[in-house]
Amino acid sequence: MPVTDPISDFLVRIGNAAKAKKLRVEIPASKMKVGLAEILKKENYIHDFSLMEDNKQNVIKIHLKYRDGASAITGLKRISKPGLRIYKDSEKLPRVLNGLGTAVISTSKGLMTDKEARNQSIGGEVICYIW
Repeated sequence: MPVTDPISDFLVRIGNAAKAKKLRVEIPASKMKVGLAEILKKENYIHDFSLMEDNKQNVIKIHLKYRDGASAITGLKRISKPGLRIYKDSEKLPRVLNGLGTAVISTSKGLMTDKEARNQSIGGEVICYIW
């Protein structure tokens, strides 16, 4: 079944797996999803991820992280949607939970966190919030 918003599907699958206390989740792969998984790993929201080749399509296998029985990911929110894109200048990039969370920004230099984009003075499309 085709998915109209693959990034939302990625976030929902991770959120559902975390709520169900699953150790890992498999998601159909794309360059954007691999970039999001790299950011999740770099920001210590997941243990690790691997790109596996399936019969027809590559799959990302994400190993979720838990602290004292609670998921490291407490919330995921899609901001820029296919029907309404949200772009911000480098000065107006959002701060998630006053810096405790992470905003993922799609820039001309690739996917990066709000902190990295602010340091490099680059604006872009606000993909999602993670906390």
